[in-house]
Amino acid sequence: MTKKALYIFNPEHDLALASGETNYMAPASARQMASELALLPMWYAEEGSVVLAPSAYNLDYVKKIQELLGLSVDLMTEPELASERNLDIHPWGWDIAVRKRLLDLGVEESELPSIEQLDKLRSCSHRSCAVELLPQLQLGACFCGESFYLTIPEEWKSFVESHDTCLLKAPLSGSGKGLNWCKGVYTPSISGWCSRIGNQQGGVIGEPLYNKMEDFAMEFRSSGNGRFDFAGYSQFRTGGSGAYEGNLLISDAAIERNLSEYIPVEEIYKLRNRLEQELLLRFGTIYNGYLGVDMMICRFPDSPVYRIHPCVEINLRMNMGVVARHIYDRYIYPVSTGAFQISYYPSEGAVWSAHKEMEETYPLEIEQGRIKSGYLPLVPVHKKSSYRAWVLISKSVHL
Repeated sequence: MTKKALYIFNPEHDLALASGETNYMAPASARQMASELALLPMWYAEEGSVVLAPSAYNLDYVKKIQELLGLSVDLMTEPELASERNLDIHPWGWDIAVRKRLLDLGVEESELPSIEQLDKLRSCSHRSCAVELLPQLQLGACFCGESFYLTIPEEWKSFVESHDTCLLKAPLSGSGKGLNWCKGVYTPSISGWCSRIGNQQGGVIGEPLYNKMEDFAMEFRSSGNGRFDFAGYSQFRTGGSGAYEGNLLISDAAIERNLSEYIPVEEIYKLRNRLEQELLLRFGTIYNGYLGVDMMICRFPDSPVYRIHPCVEINLRMNMGVVARHIYDRYIYPVSTGAFQISYYPSEGAVWSAHKEMEETYPLEIEQGRIKSGYLPLVPVHKKSSYRAWVLISKSVHL
């Protein structure tokens, strides 16, 4: 009997991993994001699957998108989940908190990963794994990047004081979270932060700062039984704090062209092949699903002026780059390009007015079941919404 694929958007996953608690309760903002963007998986779900979301507010939107773009994805509510059997479950990311939530909703334990599997996945998500992988990806003069896993107070102090500027990271943390920017002085505040993170997570990650020109990622799909496939590129933008802001919606070939303005394309292929081998070695039988490796193009005063930092982060979970890749490849008209963005608006009514204004300014044009131009919210928007996921498509939209 074929299993039905069920998708769940749990953006609090990174925070749940960091806490390591079965009964982890995410902050209100993360719970609100999970609720308001619950339908986001419909844009990357496989045909004939279901997305876990409340039907209030969401059902009309799903029907509208099914008619507009021919999506064959439906929603399933939490009460319906208890009576379903034979599910193939795809959360945004697996952790012991989402496992407990699904058990509480009536999902059979046999349909979920074991605690042991999830503990292994958590240790593989630790940033020390990226530190260990980085030297294996230094494939010549066009590559750069150093990263250190520091486990004792003497190392924390020495690292900060030996760099004019540097970045300390918590080994487990969410997008743009768990970062501490330092300017050569090991202050009591930095010392306290390092002690707290070190006690919780074993140590801290230390990195020099680089002159970043571009953020991008390589995305992969692991079968969980030793097969690894390249799933495309992601070109994205982050804010000053390091938090994700949005993706370009362009073809893989266009991203290669953009990157080859800095780095010969042969070097990019060389990295892709090495990365596939290294990831297969580390995660090939442990992890089933999409994963992304974040990278950047950095500028140097000497030659070669531009170099790839090949492993800033490893995300052993679904990520916005894969979402953007699916949206472009499945739903955007071939000659169109655009931007995909997640926006947060703290003041009530701000999302609604931004949404209505963009609807008017950029009317949606669909041709042959694909978006040719215009604005489309990827989840329903309401007067009380604080989060919005959306695309804006034209012949030349840039982030």
